[in-house]
Amino acid sequence: MATLEYYFEDFAVGDTFDLGEYTFTADEIVHFARQFDPQPFHIDEAAGRESHFGGLVASGWHTCSIMMRMNVDKLLSRSSSMGSPGVEQIEWLKPVRPGDTVTVTSSTLEVRASKSRPDRGIVRQLWTATNQHGEEVCRFRGTGLYLKRTAQPSV
Repeated sequence: MATLEYYFEDFAVGDTFDLGEYTFTADEIVHFARQFDPQPFHIDEAAGRESHFGGLVASGWHTCSIMMRMNVDKLLSRSSSMGSPGVEQIEWLKPVRPGDTVTVTSSTLEVRASKSRPDRGIVRQLWTATNQHGEEVCRFRGTGLYLKRTAQPSV
């Protein structure tokens, strides 16, 4: 198990975490969509061209899944994360197309100790994906539960 770097106490309002970048390919857009969101503009280039998108586009759920993976790889796997009670809002602002590279950040909006469980706290964050043109393509706000460092037994 990896050494944990982030406990509840390590989050502060205004903190921003760079979660990296990811480039979408046409093949993976189609593969994901065939499994989870088989709308014509996600699975067929010709249908995408005839749609209001004017070409093949990634499912918003695909974009969110990539953002989640990046968050796990760069932050959650190194934290005392105890999961999430939910996501408040998701916004798909611009289509993600084959060849687009998105950069993902997570910004801390709120930090508060749990009133009912003194060993943990609640962190609200805004995740944002921005394409190579500097345009926000997706953002969502969600809440995570984190164990407090002080709840860990002394060694």
